[in-house]
Parts: sequence; structure tokens; C-alpha cells
Amino acid sequence: MGNAGGNFWWSVELESGGKAAEETLATIADLSGSIGAELFQEEGMTVLRAAYFSSHDISHWIAVLNELLADFPEARVRSHTKIENRDWHTKHLEAFPPLSVGVNFVVMAPWHKGKEPKGKLALYIYPSSAFGTGYHESTQIALSLIERFVKAGDEVVDVGTGSGVLFIAALKLGAAKTAARDVDPTAIAECRRNMELNGLASKACDLRIGDLVEGVETRFDVLTANILLEPNLKLLNDIGRVLKREGVAIFSGMTVSERTRFLSALSEADLSLVAELTTNDWWGCAAKFA
Repeated sequence: MGNAGGNFWWSVELESGGKAAEETLATIADLSGSIGAELFQEEGMTVLRAAYFSSHDISHWIAVLNELLADFPEARVRSHTKIENRDWHTKHLEAFPPLSVGVNFVVMAPWHKGKEPKGKLALYIYPSSAFGTGYHESTQIALSLIERFVKAGDEVVDVGTGSGVLFIAALKLGAAKTAARDVDPTAIAECRRNMELNGLASKACDLRIGDLVEGVETRFDVLTANILLEPNLKLLNDIGRVLKREGVAIFSGMTVSERTRFLSALSEADLSLVAELTTNDWWGCAAKFA
């Protein structure tokens, strides 16, 4: 595919603002065919520097990006240039070192297999466009709460599953059954790849395209949702249908400034706060029926 061994690469910088900027830009990089990328902060903006094969002219890649950006109006291309003799793919691999999360988890890209810290439960996740690779604070909050509340034999449903890291963590903790939904077909494909990386059979999860809990017909012991505030608020309308009365709902993907609004909505949904975590500006919680 393309000129992987050429004498130069195309480098394109895109920028975006807002709390979902990192995941927006990562999605654009993956969907556009980038062969490696890095994210950094600059003057209050999140910047993606993505590399592309020189087998196509830069005008081709800019056209591809502009077509994608029609769906991401918060992002824009800010510059592009030619990079001589730089191994962007290797740099991309080095950008995802093993990351300890909670007490027992370690999130690891597959190329780090064999370097698991002693006593840690490894979650092998391929960093890509799918939300929730484990490197974002909101995902770390959700994983920490899963570690606390998921028990062996539980049945778990994951809403807006992204990379699948949350239900994969639940299965590795001994969950007997999982279900997961995401509106993005790309996410479903990523979940299947990550299940395979973790040695999990495809039948271990009822994995389907669906909005929130669309198509979920049974009740579960634990619900997980690492999504934004508005989808979480909408999800509360269906909690009574998909969560067992003694079950636990784990919500993440919200900011500290949104806490008060969500706690009020929890109360209106007959749910009581049982735990909450904050990491930098991100906030998540666990709740049970009152």
C-alpha cells in the first residue's frame, strides 16, 4: 500500500478545541488513512500532527481531509509540509506506552505484549479512531469504577462502547456476559479486533450497532457509559428498562462543571450517587436505584 519506503512523508497539522478535541482528531487521523500521528497542546488548542504516504500528492490528502472535516466543523487543517526521512510509524508506536489505571489494570498497545508489570491485569487495546482507548481521563475514571463495582458472574452492558475497553475490562474481571452498543460501525470493528487481542471469543459480547441501549432487551447487573453529558442524560430515560433494581450504573465522559446538572438528573431518575471520581477537569460516577 503506497510508498512506505519513500524518501519523504507528508505531514499535516489539524487543530480543534473543546473537551472532545483529542478523540475528534484521532478519529480524523484514522479515517483519513494516516500512517502515524501525535497529539499535543498549543495555545489552548489540541493539535494533531499526522503523517501520510508520499505515494499520493499532498492535494489528494487535503481533499480527503476536507471531505471528512465536513462532519467535524470544530476541526480544521492549519498547515502541511514535506518531512524528509522520518519514521513516523515508529514514532506512533512509541506514543502509547503501558499505562497503569486504577489499582490493578494496565492498558497496553499490542506491540508492548510481554512487558506487563507484575501483578497487573493487562487490557490490550489498539490505539485508533475508536473512543476510549484508555489514555483519556474519562476512560480511566470509568475503568477505576468498573474495577470497584464489577464482580465475577455479573452481566454488563456498555453504552457507546468505542474501543470496547470497558466491557473487555469487565470480562477480564470475570463478568459472565456482556453487551455493547455504538452508533459507529468503525467502533464495532475495533471492538472485535481488541477482543481478539485479549483472547476473548466473539460470543463473549453481544456487540451491535445501536444508539445508546437500542436493541437491549434484558436487564444487567452493571451499565457502563463513557459518553458525553447530553447522551448520558438521555440514557437515564432507559435506565429502569436495562438495569436490574440492585444494579450499578457507571457514567463518565463529563466535566467537573457538569457534575451538578447530572446529579440533579440522577435524582429525578430515582438513582443515588454511590461513588464519584475526578481526574483533572473530567468527572464520572457510579449510581444505584434509591
